[in-house]
Amino acid sequence: MPIPPGSEQVDVLTDDAVRLSALHVPGPGETALVVVHGFSGSWAQERVDAIVRRLSLQAPVIAIDQRGHGRSEGMTTIGHREPLDVEAAAAWARERGYARVVTIGFSMGAAVVLRHAALRPRSEGYAGADAVVAVSGPAFWYYRGTPPMRWLHRAVGSAAGRAYIRIVLGARVDPRPWPVPPPMSPTQAAARITALGLPLLVVHGDADAFFPLDHPRALHEAAPGSDLWIEPGFGHAEGAIDADLTDRIGRWVLGAARG
Repeated sequence: MPIPPGSEQVDVLTDDAVRLSALHVPGPGETALVVVHGFSGSWAQERVDAIVRRLSLQAPVIAIDQRGHGRSEGMTTIGHREPLDVEAAAAWARERGYARVVTIGFSMGAAVVLRHAALRPRSEGYAGADAVVAVSGPAFWYYRGTPPMRWLHRAVGSAAGRAYIRIVLGARVDPRPWPVPPPMSPTQAAARITALGLPLLVVHGDADAFFPLDHPRALHEAAPGSDLWIEPGFGHAEGAIDADLTDRIGRWVLGAARG
């Protein structure tokens, strides 16, 4: 798919030496939006490209291929190591001279941006984020309450399933198990984000087939002061979002980033 006019493909390097592919799309203002796709996504996918192009009408956008996806190196850890990917993109944006960075994640990417903002805050010397948007994200690890999530867990847990994911969905899954205890959960991350004083928006649809409404409500309840939008008729993540909702997220982002 052709990239938007004036855009540039760039490589960014994570702290654990994974080279990632990213797309920088210029836009008005000094607030850069880092867009983080869901599982099996890529900035080159049509559904992600549509979001990036729409958001770039309001602000510059940096869309990354997370590790194990698209043109990026490595293997996906399904949310564990991926905060390092977001940090690499945020650092690139800061080095480019953008005054503010806001992260916007979808599905798995929503969990990733929450964890990034909590684990790599700017107040501790990281590139960090100035505000966070989590769209269609999970609140809990190991969730198997819906058919798509039960299928995903079975697939990730077997060599044959990981091969199917690689060949059909285009994501290379790291076969190594998560550490024990597991990484900081999305709800724990959301709580730390607002404790740090960062604006947080949780967006979810009441027609989401992956994560029911107890997920966004748990994120919102864990993070006093966060904003929660429950969108009627909205399904799941990049494949369901429309231009109106994308525009509203962009307006929220710019208002939150300016304080």
